[in-house]
Parts: sequence; C-alpha cells; structure tokens
Amino acid sequence: MKLETPNLKPIQSRDNSLLRHARAVRDGKVDESIFVEGLRLCEEAYRSGLRIEMVIYSDEIAGKERAATLLAKLTKACDRVAVVSESLLKTVSSTKTPQGIIVIAKRPESGSTVLETKGAGSPLLIVLHGLNNPVNVGAILRSAEAAGASGVITTVNTADPFSPKALRGAMGSAFRLPIWIGPSYTEATGWCAEHEIQTVGADLNATTAYTDLDWTVPRALIVGAESTGLSAEEVGRARDAIRIPMRGEVESLNVAAAATIVLYEAARQRG
Repeated sequence: MKLETPNLKPIQSRDNSLLRHARAVRDGKVDESIFVEGLRLCEEAYRSGLRIEMVIYSDEIAGKERAATLLAKLTKACDRVAVVSESLLKTVSSTKTPQGIIVIAKRPESGSTVLETKGAGSPLLIVLHGLNNPVNVGAILRSAEAAGASGVITTVNTADPFSPKALRGAMGSAFRLPIWIGPSYTEATGWCAEHEIQTVGADLNATTAYTDLDWTVPRALIVGAESTGLSAEEVGRARDAIRIPMRGEVESLNVAAAATIVLYEAARQRG
C-alpha cells in the first residue's frame, strides 16, 4: 500500500530548511516544539491530540500499510510534509538506525496550572528532582501513567521529559500526563503544601517503609538524582520520608525501579 498525496515535498539537499529545523528541534534548540521519532511513538502523538507541525518520512516506510494509514492522517493534519531517502533521514534521526518517520509537534502545555486543572479527586503526583538521565525520566513517566498518577513535576536541572530519549522511554505517556517543568525544589514543595498535597521523600535512611504510609490521601512522591538521591535538607522539607526495604548486599535500586514500586503500592491502596 503506497501512500499517494499531493502534499509530498521531496527533499534533495541536506541543507533544506525543513531538515535544518528538524535537527534544531532534535537538539533542544527550539523551545516550543518536540521531536518524535518512530512509527509507534508518532501514532501515540497523533492519538494524543498533539498539534502536528511537520512530518518527515522515508520513501521506504511509505510502502508499509500501517505507516501509510498513519501518514494519510498526518498529512491531513499538517501541510509541511517531506519524503526523503533512508540515507537522508539518517542525518536527522536521533537514533543510530532511522525508524522511517519523524514528527515535529508543538510542545504540550506545561506549568502548575496544568496540574491544578487536570488533577482531580485525591491527587497522586511524582516529583523528579535533579534526575539527569532522560531514559529514567521516560521510564518513570510510563510507570506514573500506568499506576494512575495524576501528574508529574520535573524540577530545574532534571532532564527534559520531552527530549527524544525520554519520549522513547515514556512511550506516549509524556503526551498524556499533565507535566509541570522547571520549578525549583522549594517552589514545587511549596505548591504542594498550598494545595494540601502531602509530600513524601524517598530516602535510604528513612524509618518508615513505603508500605506503611497511607497513600489514599493526596500525595506527591519525591525522588532525587540517580547518584545522590535527595539531600538531608531536601528530605527534611518533605512532610514524610519512606524507604524500600532491601535484602542482601544491595544498597539501592535504580530510581525508575524504586519509583515504580512505590507508585504501584499507592495504586494498590487506592484500589
């Protein structure tokens, strides 16, 4: 099944303005746009209602039925469409092996107002503080949505949840979860206090096990950087602190694994 559409604009030069713009978005140089790559992730972006700004795909993937179905929808949603060779697509791709299709979309709305308007009932938030690995950020977003979290806060110096690596890890969750990007730790915890959301710091030295806390009330789980976790001062600013009991000689868990364990305990208690 070959897609036929009058919107196609074949690109012959690496210097074409569409490709230059796509590379700039890929590299985080365009604040208002995000770089989405791969058939499944582009499908998620379209289904999630993101505003599609640009579509670039290879002539090879256009011959596949699933891709052609998506491309027919994308070309109706956007008039900036280009078909390129696999070799040219490689110069734009964020992976070693091009995945055949790239979408440039408008960055989803961010800010505390997103959490206020979309967080309903008894909020369950997760605050990512200083995480610098976008893969972990993406994995936590995916777990957060799966566990029923109502929103995510990523503090300043945390990896961008809409970077290509984070998006691949989140597998569409970043498009659907309300996310507040960029507040300071003090601003994030202060906002939670103002909205009567009890903050919970993950701390190896805490005396309370994560299963012993009541997660049915409004809560915000706070996890710190991969190598250092939360400082004593940061833990002290949280209303509660919890730990995950571990056996053997293991000192700590990967931050994404730890966050997932706690989020699912919250989901279990919430029924």
